[in-house]
Amino acid sequence: MLSDIEIAQAATLSPITDIAGRLGLSVSDLHLHGQHMAKLTQSTVNQLHTQPVRAKLILMTAINPTPAGEGKTTTTVGLTDALNLAGYKALACLREPSLGPVFGMKGGATGGGYAQVVPMENINLHFTGDFHAISAANNLLAALVDNHIYHGNALQFDQVSWRRCMDMNDRALRRITINQPYAYDTGFDITVASEVMAIFCLATDLADLTHRLSRMQVGQSTKGQPIFASDLHAEGAMTALLKDAFQPNLVQTLEGSPALLHGGPFANIAHGCNSLVATQTALRLADYVVTEAGFGADLGAEKFIDIKCRQSGLRPDMTVIVATVRALKYHGGVEVADLNTENLQALSTGMANLKKHVDNMRQHFGLPVLVALNHFTHDTEAEVALLQSAVESWGSSLHVCRHWAHGGKGALDLAHAVARMAQQTASPTLLYQDDLSLPDKLHAIARSLYGAKDVTFSAQAEQQLGTLAETSRGLPVCVAKTQYSLSCDAKLRNVPEGHTLHVRELRLSRGAGFVVAICGDIMTMPGLPKQPASHRISVDANGRICGLS
Repeated sequence: MLSDIEIAQAATLSPITDIAGRLGLSVSDLHLHGQHMAKLTQSTVNQLHTQPVRAKLILMTAINPTPAGEGKTTTTVGLTDALNLAGYKALACLREPSLGPVFGMKGGATGGGYAQVVPMENINLHFTGDFHAISAANNLLAALVDNHIYHGNALQFDQVSWRRCMDMNDRALRRITINQPYAYDTGFDITVASEVMAIFCLATDLADLTHRLSRMQVGQSTKGQPIFASDLHAEGAMTALLKDAFQPNLVQTLEGSPALLHGGPFANIAHGCNSLVATQTALRLADYVVTEAGFGADLGAEKFIDIKCRQSGLRPDMTVIVATVRALKYHGGVEVADLNTENLQALSTGMANLKKHVDNMRQHFGLPVLVALNHFTHDTEAEVALLQSAVESWGSSLHVCRHWAHGGKGALDLAHAVARMAQQTASPTLLYQDDLSLPDKLHAIARSLYGAKDVTFSAQAEQQLGTLAETSRGLPVCVAKTQYSLSCDAKLRNVPEGHTLHVRELRLSRGAGFVVAICGDIMTMPGLPKQPASHRISVDANGRICGLS
């Protein structure tokens, strides 16, 4: 059996100009990055955004992830290929992979098997340099803060809240001390969790990007007044660093479907959606746009709607929830080593996690839902039948997908069902209103979506609640918690009851337009596992990358 990278390297790719042509774009609309990658020019994006939206927006989400894998990106690619194979005009909108998981635990994020976006190696590594530009802009601001203090501190910094970032897992950088011109404690976040990344993904255009960057709070003065990036005259230079990166990236799937990959925040510690500018562009280039939100629906889908849609006015037409038999058995108590053995009892128990996400999407967000079963070889007929019967009893439908092995033709049933359902009129809603207090918003998320009995706050978070009471008014909340559980305890599988969401810290992201609530033991700078994925990666004598998956 070929590995993902071997499948990708064996593929014959179309020139990216041909892919663009299928969208009605010409060479003059592109900044080429070789034969198979391109950026859409800013003038082209601006012109497209004056046109009316033509596409149906399909939100791809999933159950809570497990070590068994779910395949949300793979299913997004498979569905896009299947829609195009069925005669619809479809385009995928995905996030760019971060180097953190590529070299860490997860590996790459370009799909798998015969449902991948390519060129796989380029996308998973440096791609077009967007993340490096975001890191540079973030760290320029950090340098300007320290430089200002060094040269006399005219703004009278008393506290510095701005943190540096790097697109790599490195737990040693979580806490650092800056020793000149005076000592203060700070640290690094991974680039995908930075406010600059969030702004990059939520800004509507270059002017909005500059404005949001200017509004970022970097510290507080001795008089208790906020100090902004604009006080350091940083926003112009930061925009200059981000200007080219801000143009969406165009690539293709193994079957030649077009895909826009742009931005890449993690949904467990950030808002987890691709860039708004890419999504808005895609909606004017195709009839169906399939976009994913990170991790499970409790994180990515909630933030897609309550942050991205709230700020932009976007509304998805429907959602697809991805599950696997293996992952549901894991939620039902089976350990990884035994997941290939039929276990109807564990599957029945673990289905509660899927049902919770289906109910959440319907009841709290008003979205029509389909369930995509990402099929594995060891799934038995009895297991599939049991799951199909359960999903139908919930008033939804299950579609068995074999896109990993067969590409688009393995997801045709799902594609036709999506095309039918997307024509229905949906009335999606937000989970909470703008005017609620920050604690009330957290209670709404924790109780409605997570099934928590309560929300508690550390002493630090309690103090921050008082400080943020006025400045957070009207802002949505971005919950940073483990992706592995509906709770903030990664060990609690399935649908835990009676748990408490514990808020450890609150961070105001003024420019991005939300407040981050850091819960449980989640870290905004991940660490590497004992056996990182980097151990498998190498380059052969011909310069071909090996072991990337």
